[in-house]
Amino acid sequence: MIDLQERVSERKNFFNRLLLIYIFFTFLFGLIIFRTYTLQVSSFSDYEIAALKNKTREILVQPKRGIIYDRHGEIIVNNIPSYNLIIQPSFEMNLDLLFKDIGSYISFSDDEIKYAYDNFKNKASLNRELVIKQGLTQAEIAKFEVRNHRYENVFIAERFSRQNLYPKLFAHSIGYIGNLNNENLETILVEQSLQPKETIFSYSNGYIEGKTGIENIYDKSLRGKFGKRIYEVDATGKLLNLLDEIPPINGIDLKTSLDLDSQKTAFLEMKERRGAVVAVELATGAIVTYLSSPSFSVNKIANGLSEEEFEKLISDKDKPFFDRAVQGRYSPASTIKPAIGLFGLENGIIDWDYTINDPGFFVLPEDNRIYRGWKKGGHGNINLNDAIIESSNTFFFSLAYESNIDELTKHLAKFGFGRNVCSDCFLPDSGLLPNPRWKMNTHNFGWFKGDTVNLGVGQGYLSATPIQLAYYSALLANKGSINKFSFVQGYSDPIKDTIKSNNIYVSDWNKLHQSMIGVIDNPKGTAGRLRGLKDYKIAAKSGTVELVSTETKEDYKIIRENEGNRDHAIIIAFGPMPNPKYAVSVVIENGESGGSVAGPVAIAVMNTLIKND
Repeated sequence: MIDLQERVSERKNFFNRLLLIYIFFTFLFGLIIFRTYTLQVSSFSDYEIAALKNKTREILVQPKRGIIYDRHGEIIVNNIPSYNLIIQPSFEMNLDLLFKDIGSYISFSDDEIKYAYDNFKNKASLNRELVIKQGLTQAEIAKFEVRNHRYENVFIAERFSRQNLYPKLFAHSIGYIGNLNNENLETILVEQSLQPKETIFSYSNGYIEGKTGIENIYDKSLRGKFGKRIYEVDATGKLLNLLDEIPPINGIDLKTSLDLDSQKTAFLEMKERRGAVVAVELATGAIVTYLSSPSFSVNKIANGLSEEEFEKLISDKDKPFFDRAVQGRYSPASTIKPAIGLFGLENGIIDWDYTINDPGFFVLPEDNRIYRGWKKGGHGNINLNDAIIESSNTFFFSLAYESNIDELTKHLAKFGFGRNVCSDCFLPDSGLLPNPRWKMNTHNFGWFKGDTVNLGVGQGYLSATPIQLAYYSALLANKGSINKFSFVQGYSDPIKDTIKSNNIYVSDWNKLHQSMIGVIDNPKGTAGRLRGLKDYKIAAKSGTVELVSTETKEDYKIIRENEGNRDHAIIIAFGPMPNPKYAVSVVIENGESGGSVAGPVAIAVMNTLIKND
């Protein structure tokens, strides 16, 4: 007998279970609907962007580097267009087959092939283009174009290479460019809010930077900022359609203060001899001539030298890479004498009427050591004016002996010795302005009066660079005031140096100028050979840097048989007088005579500058 109550209970339980199942499936269906909505509607934009990234690629477009001009608007460095064969490397690409095929109608040098193999993997990993041949001919372009359908991610594009129109004239001042290493490149890309690991470059030499000179100092302005091209790509990474393009911002052009004509003159007059020429405009502190000799071709460096060529340059005994203008250290020799004379006037040790008898030597009272002058028998009774004109060593030995070394070095520092005098020179050297503390720290030896005596004629430990000598010359010309030197005027506010003294008067400066004019124009002047090389007045002071100490001319004749032992020739000059516009310094290593060897170079440069005004 069926229990009705039990049946009712079972039926009730069945419907309860059915309801639970219904609720469960309803919930499950609702969850599916919600998830579908989320995927297709709510998160659509996020997934769309992700999908787009998977099928697009950003290619950075290299900006043109800024053009560099001389002071008159003549182009020194330009960007030269050329057509290059470029591949977009991928690990699926067979480089052997590619070179075998393309090489049947386009010739590749061994260096070009080696470069491609050496850089392929790195370029592929970073998604960067690889230039396999630069400067294609029209015939090569035509042969490739009829076959380009055979290649994926191989193309010809117009690119720009860096070219210095005067590669040896401005090798050290303008400098050269080169490829960045990955670390520097990534830093620059991050600065420009770009992804360093996901980019391709469209430039003949990759992304370049200035390595030396103005190219380095003003690199950030010259290089500009990247643009972008966004391409659709297929599953293999092959570039398809151009979707968007943001043009690059080209680098800023630079107008330098350098004068092309005077630079040519300096180069020709130096005749590849070791040394340097620096000339400046007195009103502004602008460097108008800057030559380190011998020089080298910056274009060869930028375009890549073979290992053999590079080793030859590095091992060259004349050191063409060495920037003598700003890094070469030389004793100022007799060119220091005007500054020593001003020290004597300022400190009341002498006046313009003060006279000594010059027998041709100076005897140090402490130990009777003899310091000889250049003229046997001496100059007789002589004052400051005559001592500068005739370059009396004895007069300045005596003056230095009476000077306090600490005060004297402070005085010389005002003229630029021992410090950086250029605001935008590449790797400047400060030379050496010695003092007792320096000698003790360096040589573990005390300072002697003889050290001070040697300082009085620009010998001993004292050394200066040619640009410091030009700065010193400019301060003499401007009567104690000059802007810190620079290659690019107006880029930053000028820094002015002024020699402050209550005891050096305008009359002292004027008399000093007349003395320095007499170095050339006076019959007894040490640079009298320069008299006929100009038709205006120039103030100057020549010097001869002794590398080996000798007692007699006969001793020197023996020593000079070795060219490396010969004296350096040096001169500072400014003009035209009485209102000078330019100052110049010239150093010629082992040139022997400042007046007759370095002097003509200085006059020729000055002539060119004045002619162009």
